[in-house]
Amino acid sequence: ALVLAPTRELATQIQRVVMALGEYMKVHSHACIGGTNVREDARILESGCHVVVGTPGRVYDMINRKVLRTQYIKLFVLDEADEMLSRGFKDQIQDVFKMLPPDVQVILLSATMPPEVLEVSRCFMREPVSILVKKEELTLEGIKQFYVNVKQENWKLGTLCDLYDTLSITQSVIFCNTRRKVDQLTQEMSSHNFTVSAMHGDMEQRDREVIMKQFRSGSSRVL
Repeated sequence: ALVLAPTRELATQIQRVVMALGEYMKVHSHACIGGTNVREDARILESGCHVVVGTPGRVYDMINRKVLRTQYIKLFVLDEADEMLSRGFKDQIQDVFKMLPPDVQVILLSATMPPEVLEVSRCFMREPVSILVKKEELTLEGIKQFYVNVKQENWKLGTLCDLYDTLSITQSVIFCNTRRKVDQLTQEMSSHNFTVSAMHGDMEQRDREVIMKQFRSGSSRVL
């Protein structure tokens, strides 16, 4: 099986789940992601894997190098397809798909179904079965959701700091829409005496792994 994910962190997380599920079935899996040693990737893939999880760029590179042999792939999974398309991976995904066997089973997972995702499903799938989660099942039990309507951009930082001062938050993840904003918000929150770790695509893979390890262990509270 081949699983594609939009980010290195998600690919690594999926591969860990595959390892846990296949622990007693002797399933060999590998996370094939950018920022890691290409030769080590090639060595592991050539030794044989049942499940390869990766990001489109590195997976396509391994296929081109002929160390990931696509003729044996029975299942092709696109996780967070809407995210991958919004990040500009459409051409790479299509390039990978063209190298797969014609009878490969395709599974497409997506939180939303914009026209781009529907177009990909039509290109990759034959008479697909749609499985839609009921609206009332989208939110996990015990999870409360709310939003704050902030009218001006320069009010956002103060509102965010007020939330952290008011609520009892053990750990949290803050998403920003640009890498520059990640760095900017990290500096601003740090100046307000909040301990914050930052992570984005411009960082070295080694640094990203250290930050994720700190967050998982609880030594970092805000990511």
